[in-house]
Amino acid sequence: MPSQSIKKSEATTAWRRIADDLASEISHGNFAPGKGLPTAIEIAARYGVHRHTARHALKHLQDQGLVSVEQGRGSFVTGRRFPYRIGRSVSFRQNFKAAGMAASGRVLSVHCITVPSSIAQSLNIATSETVWRVESLNLGGGKPISLSIHYVSTTRFPDFPTVLKDSNTSISETFRHYGIEAYQRFSTSLSARIATQEEAARLDLSYGDPVLTSEGIDGLPDGTPLQVVESAFTPARVQFVVEPD
Repeated sequence: MPSQSIKKSEATTAWRRIADDLASEISHGNFAPGKGLPTAIEIAARYGVHRHTARHALKHLQDQGLVSVEQGRGSFVTGRRFPYRIGRSVSFRQNFKAAGMAASGRVLSVHCITVPSSIAQSLNIATSETVWRVESLNLGGGKPISLSIHYVSTTRFPDFPTVLKDSNTSISETFRHYGIEAYQRFSTSLSARIATQEEAARLDLSYGDPVLTSEGIDGLPDGTPLQVVESAFTPARVQFVVEPD
């Protein structure tokens, strides 16, 4: 790592120069995935800047998904981002299975709620109807990857929670129980925002960290919608790959 001092007059850009230096070190393999980076105090001493400037540099690396910050332990280089493919067919477990990685899911809660207006429009049902709101935590390689909320019509799938439990919490297997062997993604909207407190806790993030978000509508080839899926992903562990139809 370069050890030249950075003048105080350059403080406004110093954090970016430090972050770029560290990013270069990471890309050249000087810091392997899982290895800890120098502390903010050590970086500040090496570059001759205030520790707040060093922390700003580390935060930038964290925002880029290159570093994870664990409170009380320090900053660690993250592993390679998993290429999460989004196309006509989208399945969390199939995505990871294709890469030879174990994937699993855990249902956190199931509630019957009055359908929100935006969800009603996507599912083509009346706003007076109810839907199952299924919240699940998805893991890949043993690490939390995403927190998802599925909205499914209670009229069409009255015993959905029971079937889901019997299907090892697999949404695809649950739909197969109803004779739906295959379904497709109609649309996917991608964005990013700050994680909620619950998302941060579930996904092993620090409160205030960003998450990548997706909202997808799945349905049958004839245009019948089946579910709306809202997901929050850990940006350090996935990279969205949008595939052409």
